[in-house]
Amino acid sequence: MKRKVQFSLVYRDMWQSSGKFQPRKDQLAKIAPVIIEMGCFARVETNGGAFEQVNLLAGENPNEAVRAFCKPFNEAGIQTHMLDRGLNALRMYPVPDDVRKLMYKVKAKQGTNITRIFCGLNDVRNIIPSIKYAKEGGMIPQATLCITNSPIHTAEYYSNIADQLIAAGAPEICLKDMAGIGQPAMLGKLCGMIKKNHPEVIVQYHGHSGPGLSMASILEVCNNGCDIIDTAIEPLSWGKVHPDIISVQSMLKNEGFDVPEINMNAYMKARTMTQEFIDEWLGHFINPANKHMTSLLLGCGLPGGMMGSMMADLGGIQAAINGIRKQKGEPELTTDDMLVALFNEVEYVWPMVGYPPLVTPFSQYVKNIALMNLLTMAQGKGRFQMMDDSMWGMILGKSGKVPGTIAPEIIELAKQKGKEFTDIDPHTLYPNALEDFKKEMKENGWDFGQDDEELFELAMHPEQYRNYKSGQAKKNFEADLQKAQEKKLVAQGISPAQLSEFKHAKADAVVAPVDGQIFYEFQGCSEAVAAIEPAIGQKYEEGDLLCYIQAKWGEFVKVPATLGGKLVEIAAKRGSHVHRGETIAWIEREA
Repeated sequence: MKRKVQFSLVYRDMWQSSGKFQPRKDQLAKIAPVIIEMGCFARVETNGGAFEQVNLLAGENPNEAVRAFCKPFNEAGIQTHMLDRGLNALRMYPVPDDVRKLMYKVKAKQGTNITRIFCGLNDVRNIIPSIKYAKEGGMIPQATLCITNSPIHTAEYYSNIADQLIAAGAPEICLKDMAGIGQPAMLGKLCGMIKKNHPEVIVQYHGHSGPGLSMASILEVCNNGCDIIDTAIEPLSWGKVHPDIISVQSMLKNEGFDVPEINMNAYMKARTMTQEFIDEWLGHFINPANKHMTSLLLGCGLPGGMMGSMMADLGGIQAAINGIRKQKGEPELTTDDMLVALFNEVEYVWPMVGYPPLVTPFSQYVKNIALMNLLTMAQGKGRFQMMDDSMWGMILGKSGKVPGTIAPEIIELAKQKGKEFTDIDPHTLYPNALEDFKKEMKENGWDFGQDDEELFELAMHPEQYRNYKSGQAKKNFEADLQKAQEKKLVAQGISPAQLSEFKHAKADAVVAPVDGQIFYEFQGCSEAVAAIEPAIGQKYEEGDLLCYIQAKWGEFVKVPATLGGKLVEIAAKRGSHVHRGETIAWIEREA
């Protein structure tokens, strides 16, 4: 029998690569014991990346969710790991050093053992500080190589980066094949080089299944010394996500590796439970296209998880381009025509901007440049005419050094626009900020939280955290969820009239007691004139104030929310006039 290979379950990334949101705290706590019962996982990915932002957007406290999810694994001796974007930490833009340092202290206390540190450009300057910060905070730093397929990204190129990261103190290396386009032979060679040079270093492979190469890549890296393989479980495995644990285990077992057995009864329970989460609400935010594999990703190199947002963006550009073509008397382009054009444009743009690995956020930047190029070319303006500061930041070196060479025409365009290239260490551009956030917490009377975790949350995600604290995030989420539910019903053939009847079936109508003009209360404000409409999904207790009506004689008449419940529809908008007996809103009583 060959050597031992272990498995990790990427439960966070399963959801991240499928849709927008993550399971709630109670759902995560519910499934954790079942994952443990499966008996085949040495590690589980519990948080990181967009996990915290989407928790905040849903009105949930991510710190509580991380603690609740990590605790059972900690007790069972299963390691937990998170995704960390290096300079950007847990968000899409750079994070000051003092906030990054605090992150590792907080996450270690919350029960996260390993941090997977990556830079979308593979610039070691964005990774090495985090290796140090993670160790100081009590975490295991897993340095990451973002895998892509270009003339520059050879096994030798990556092996050299791995040498630097290991010399800086990384005890582990992750091969992050975020688009699943890494060629199996190259990955096997790279893994072999790392293990030959550093036999003591743990190597973990993370490959998405989008274009279909991942199973071959897993076999190659395992035959060249890989220690741990990231896997998924149904119903979120395959598609644009990751290979399923059953298939991976079967393949490696047949190859002669020492792999753990799977408790299939527990697997089926976890599968059923995950489907329940989808059916309850998470499925409303999952793009069906992400459940399908596609070889088209091989040409453009874009991560499969981007397909949903990319198709939405493409639709808007398609309408604009077809409007221009119609004016010229040219035939309109189909969605397939546009998709091929976009992929071709990405292939053209990518080397021009220095072959940045197509991972967050650089995959978005390259895709956006290509999209804008399609539009400006249709307008007769040529390429590279609509690039924002983020796109230019990547090109100019403000996010790190791109691995390739910037095309001369883009260098000339930068010169014309008065933009300057830099080779400065990116983290030096962002001054420390914790003291300002501490001041804001104190002024608002907000608790810093256990191990300063609430302070960290504000510092890492300022806008989302403020909306979470005000309650606005929860209102927005419930409104979005209701819209998503209604959209699904319409897709199933429910007419608008039937939908209205369906919504009102279990709801009470709040009617106007007098003629007059509608004003809504906002966040407890007693001044009706300062009010705006509440969000759909807002909840009321019996007798709570819903709105005011300014009667014809000037008096403000209070209108209560009847027996309380959840607001499902507003029939009378703010400022509108109603007659006595007309419906103002519908409120569904809680079961």
